[in-house]
Amino acid sequence: MVNHPSDRPHVDIDDAWVLIAERLVQARRLALALPDYPGVQPKTLEQGYRVQDRAIELWSQPVAGWKVGKVPDAWERELRADRLVGPIFEGAVQHVPGGQQGRFAAIRGGFSAIEAEYVFRLGADAPAEKTDYDVVSAAVLADALCIGMELAGSPLPFINALGPPVVVSDFGNNTGLIVGPQIGGWRDLAQEDLVCETFIDGLSVGRGGGANLAGGPLAALAFALNCCARRGHPLRKGMYVTTGATTGIHDILAGQLGRVDFGPHGALECSVVLAQPQRGHAR
Repeated sequence: MVNHPSDRPHVDIDDAWVLIAERLVQARRLALALPDYPGVQPKTLEQGYRVQDRAIELWSQPVAGWKVGKVPDAWERELRADRLVGPIFEGAVQHVPGGQQGRFAAIRGGFSAIEAEYVFRLGADAPAEKTDYDVVSAAVLADALCIGMELAGSPLPFINALGPPVVVSDFGNNTGLIVGPQIGGWRDLAQEDLVCETFIDGLSVGRGGGANLAGGPLAALAFALNCCARRGHPLRKGMYVTTGATTGIHDILAGQLGRVDFGPHGALECSVVLAQPQRGHAR
């Protein structure tokens, strides 16, 4: 059972976000699903990012990149944003040659899904003070575009139904990233040239590509650069940025096999196993 550190006589709002971050992180470490959100749900993206920032500190691993996710249309006006970001940690990045297989550890009873992604790798540090990137200036910092698969996961089984502020608070609903081969000549390709299809256990569950991303993959990279810089997390050389689910978000369970076919650019597979408690965090 997850410990809920609540022995303080008074908890102000900042302490409340800290407590939530502690509970979310502990649930991930224990590989333990949470039936309910562990505290008052954040109502704004700012509140969600406050929880996320504290959780990043608690996770104590270097951030190797950032996932970019789409804010559902129904939430855009209220939140005044069309995208969100979440950290991808160094220990959660898998480099998998095309046609070979990665692994996804899913929390029993939690949320687990795969997403077909186009993934940028940065070739230089982003200036800490710059927060006005567009697709042209963002492209200057990118030195590679790779095929990839986001491993979306959370202890909260209904995380997406709880809304973007909650998604943001729990690492953006990210568990890891599989990075595949680079896409040669990507700067000269049209969005329509980037196509992919996702399969689970051999059955097609979604088709799409770069044209499914509002503004294209570079718009997602520009968003990540701006959002992270405003939050004090400027992107660094070598970091990866996923650009959004191109074929949808596809639920997947332990024992299943996920595959994304990127046509001439290669294919990636991942097998799904049950997550186990981290060492030193037995249940």
